[in-house]
Amino acid sequence: MTYAVHRLSQFLAQPRVSHMKVATRILQYIKGTPGQGVFFPIESDLQLKAYCDADWAGCLDTRQSLIGYYVFLGDALISWRSKKQTMVSRASAEAEYRSMATTTCEVTWLLFLLRDLHINHEKLALMYCDNQAALHIAANLEFHERLTHIEANSHLVRNRVLDGTIKTFYVSTRNQLADVFTKVLGVDNFLRLIKKLGMINMFASNIEYPEYGSQNQVARALLLRGGGGGGGVEVDNAIDTTCARHHSCN
Repeated sequence: MTYAVHRLSQFLAQPRVSHMKVATRILQYIKGTPGQGVFFPIESDLQLKAYCDADWAGCLDTRQSLIGYYVFLGDALISWRSKKQTMVSRASAEAEYRSMATTTCEVTWLLFLLRDLHINHEKLALMYCDNQAALHIAANLEFHERLTHIEANSHLVRNRVLDGTIKTFYVSTRNQLADVFTKVLGVDNFLRLIKKLGMINMFASNIEYPEYGSQNQVARALLLRGGGGGGGVEVDNAIDTTCARHHSCN
């Protein structure tokens, strides 16, 4: 929903009927998914993992690129953003590299936040990008003349890689989770990616929890544990109690 709201907010000054229709669709999506939320597992490793992506020249009016990123702490999604770049990128690698720079700033801030909370983050922060050229720029120790048009603050990615704060990896476009924030996706791809992001609907009958399987399996286990007794209301209450203890939705 963040991508749709971001695009729609650009027309607040002079909205049209078509924009009102899109806003209505967004409200329909919210009304149709009241139980949709982010799953926070009770146990998870404390390692930051980030996915960043850019839609090169995605804005048809200004040809500015749209960037998006997700940051996980273990398996829990804790930070995300969708933003239009302030300048026009001359190549897709440049747009992706600026996306990596924005994500690096967010990861660095989260590392400082964990330190202030006295949480020891011993592992390297992982960053995934689907552009090989941008990854090569981050790993290249020499400053090429063709990269002089990229502002200096974007090269903080390379500095964080050199000092051992962040380690970059390539991820295929199909498994790039940040695609949800940069472009319009089909229904199948959208549902597949939000599931990987840890989005669940707590009102669904086939909800799956990492520790306990589907909600139907939880109900079946509770019935067997109680010797088959109890009515449907008692089972529902038991499911709600179990879910409340082991997860929370934002």
